Amino acid sequence: MTTLSSPPRVRKHTSLPAVAASSLAGTAVEWYDFFLYGTAAALVFNKLFFPSTDPFVGTMLALGTFAAGFLARPLGAIVLGHLGDRRGRKATLVASLMLMGVATALIALIPPYASIGVAAPVILLFLRLVQGFALGGEWGGAVLLVSEYSNDSTRRAFWASWPNVGPPLGNLMAAGVLALLSATMPAEQFMAWGWRVAFGLSAILVVIGLVLRLYVQETPLFQASQAKADAEDAGRSRLPLARLVRHHWREILIAAGSRMGENAGFYIYSLFLITYVTEILKLDRQTGLTAVMVGQGVAVLAIPLLAVLADRVGRKPLLFAASGATVVWGFAFFALLDTGELPFIILAAVGGLLIFAAYSSVIGAFFSELFPTEVRYSGTSVAYNIASLVAGSLSPIIALALYQAFGTGQAIALYLVVMGFISIVSVACAKETKNLRLSDLDAAPAGS
Repeated sequence: MTTLSSPPRVRKHTSLPAVAASSLAGTAVEWYDFFLYGTAAALVFNKLFFPSTDPFVGTMLALGTFAAGFLARPLGAIVLGHLGDRRGRKATLVASLMLMGVATALIALIPPYASIGVAAPVILLFLRLVQGFALGGEWGGAVLLVSEYSNDSTRRAFWASWPNVGPPLGNLMAAGVLALLSATMPAEQFMAWGWRVAFGLSAILVVIGLVLRLYVQETPLFQASQAKADAEDAGRSRLPLARLVRHHWREILIAAGSRMGENAGFYIYSLFLITYVTEILKLDRQTGLTAVMVGQGVAVLAIPLLAVLADRVGRKPLLFAASGATVVWGFAFFALLDTGELPFIILAAVGGLLIFAAYSSVIGAFFSELFPTEVRYSGTSVAYNIASLVAGSLSPIIALALYQAFGTGQAIALYLVVMGFISIVSVACAKETKNLRLSDLDAAPAGS
């Protein structure tokens, strides 16, 4: 018989490797959907849904709808974070995956502007907002599913890093599918219907992700926390967001600030790189896609390896190193791109995405270690998506505007300097949490 003092029994198939694999699979599918839109915005949507005599205007409008998805992410973080803290991590993750899959599959069916006029970009924008809402609750839940199973583990950063492999893996799949379709069919066929195949594939991937996600059980820490709340004070966690803002606003700011450099850099190193190569350097789209795919592949391999280091030396050293690299790499990044040579463009992408990998190896554990169980889903989701809204959504638009104003990528590098310094200051305000047990946070007084 289970008591309040002993966590629910964990079945064999909820071992850490199984939980990590489930979290990674679902996260990769959702990020495939989200990044597929961003990649297509740079290659397709600017021409099909936002026709303009000025290519710059069409591209800016397409990237604007990409940014709109980020506007819905904080709302998704609040709503889905609330559900995750009240109803459980697993059920909320299943809901977010289904929302994302349906929205992405429907994008494949939207007629172009030439067929239905302004309704085309309006429908596209709506579905992009649904994507953003769904993604707002994805990352926090996926990370917590692993982190909370590794409460006593000295390898929490390693296990919690696997959901963070999802973004580069999803981006790699998105760029790879579009690159394959682009390389195997004439340009007019790719623009007419080829890109739609990549969005239609989302339905198959979502089914696979759902099967794996349904395979795992709810986390023992959440079950124990809910049992304790029901027994001691049933109304205490009814509004996790209110409790979060009242008692943990400092942790929200630290967490959000710590990934400003990571988020701004990631979208420049992966998404804006494609725009820069195709629209500014006038190289073929395959060049940018190839560089991004190589860089994302390196990041996929590097994240768990660097997480092993984070478990040994701590969270803050990795975050300081990644933030410092953000400050300096932007200048080399654009210098390499401006050569117009594929090997140097690949090197630029690899360097930038290795910096992203250093961040990603540790933020899953770092964020989880900032908040107690009863508000952990809301806390990690809100902080994560504040950074995504402020840094990630605007970075491709800011980068394009800076280039338009100054005519050089080095102006964009200065923007990365600012984002990197914000991360350095935020990490400096945090405590080292490497040796913390997550359950210890539940015993601490609120706001301590």
